[in-house]
Amino acid sequence: MRDPWKDNSRYRAAREIVVALRAAGHKAYFAGGCVRDLLLGMEAKDFDVATSATPDIAMGMFTKTYSVGAHFGVVLVCTPGEDGSEIATEVATFRHDGAYSDGRRPDAVRFSTDPREDVQRRDFTINGMLFDPLADSHEAAILDFVGGREDLTNHLVRTIGVAKDRFSEDKLRMLRAVRFASRLEFEIEAQTAEAINELAGEITQVSLERICDELTLMLTEGHARRAFEMLCELGLLQHILPEAVKMRGVEQPPQFHPEGDVWVHTMLLLEKLKPGASVALAWGALLHDIGKPATFRPPDPKKAGDRIRFDGHVEVGVRMAETILGRLRFSNEEAEQIIALVKNHMRFGDILQMRESTLKRFLRLPKFDEHLALHWMDCMSAHGDLKLYEFAKERYEAAPVEEIRPKLLVTGRDLIAAGYRPSPQFKEMLEAAEDAQLEGVATTTEEGLAVVRARWGEPHDG
Repeated sequence: MRDPWKDNSRYRAAREIVVALRAAGHKAYFAGGCVRDLLLGMEAKDFDVATSATPDIAMGMFTKTYSVGAHFGVVLVCTPGEDGSEIATEVATFRHDGAYSDGRRPDAVRFSTDPREDVQRRDFTINGMLFDPLADSHEAAILDFVGGREDLTNHLVRTIGVAKDRFSEDKLRMLRAVRFASRLEFEIEAQTAEAINELAGEITQVSLERICDELTLMLTEGHARRAFEMLCELGLLQHILPEAVKMRGVEQPPQFHPEGDVWVHTMLLLEKLKPGASVALAWGALLHDIGKPATFRPPDPKKAGDRIRFDGHVEVGVRMAETILGRLRFSNEEAEQIIALVKNHMRFGDILQMRESTLKRFLRLPKFDEHLALHWMDCMSAHGDLKLYEFAKERYEAAPVEEIRPKLLVTGRDLIAAGYRPSPQFKEMLEAAEDAQLEGVATTTEEGLAVVRARWGEPHDG
């Protein structure tokens, strides 16, 4: 068989493991998502191996191995790559799973030598096929005991066996069904979708870290809008992100938002997220208007021309985003940029009226390119007017770092040397001096100190 993946180093490493296991008398195949991706003509990220060899045998056959779940039959086999790096391949023993009392992992497993038995425990048919990299032909290489090829052809995500059983075993599979369907642009098979609807409330049994990981993948793998619309339709979103569901039906002033309510607007932003978008930008797009439902105020009929308003929605949104990100176990460092995107997304509206110092401070926000990207999506998902975006982009790209973040003319030491005693006012003094520097009013230390003296007076002795 012509080897279409011979240039993929991970494929070659996994193939050599299969060769070694077969030479020792064991069955061995590629398994899981790599087979699906190979059949779809997509680049597989990892090549997992399923084998009849037990973990102790597999670990004894290769030079460098790690036990990452030997109880469940899983070990990592590490082989050197051509560039000096190390390639880790997951090797799992065929097995039959017992009951899943915690809704995540089987209480016990029984190792097997039958690949047919092994695939029955897997989640979806499209992930349940095996591939023999040593077969004589491409057709002979596919081992499909669960109807995966047919579901690939029909663009369906379907559980292996009874849907309720598969989801009862591992509740996270409900989210994975949505992620696969959205990313691959497939539909969820009717009985599979029905089971998700029925069991949606049980998703709360899954750890928040695992839920967060799946949501982040949905947001960053492409087709995020479809993923979140499916989460909502299947009843999952109300249990994992109820704040987002509340955006549905919240009207907006049509003169600024002809596209519709807050939910529609947010979904249009998610539609514009490209595969590989940063985690911060993706979550910022989802949460930027999360404070609107709580601050909705209808037009006052007593005021002619009054409109819908969301006074304070940014401040409320920041607090809500902090709560959501904390609940989902984001670290403070991870949450910082997401919060910054929510906090600053409305500032573009004032950008033409900003003082030069204020504008430069705005442009030097960390990862300002993400603030620009969010503003572009925000505009293109509403009125479509990019005037403010173009102005901000032009100024950002034209401004050298030394112009928007220059070496300070006045420091705390300069204030002390000038006779000022350290005090809480030092912060304001330094900011005033820097404002003058950014405005071009002060070009020397003495001119910066003059600005301080004009506002706070001469330093006092004693």
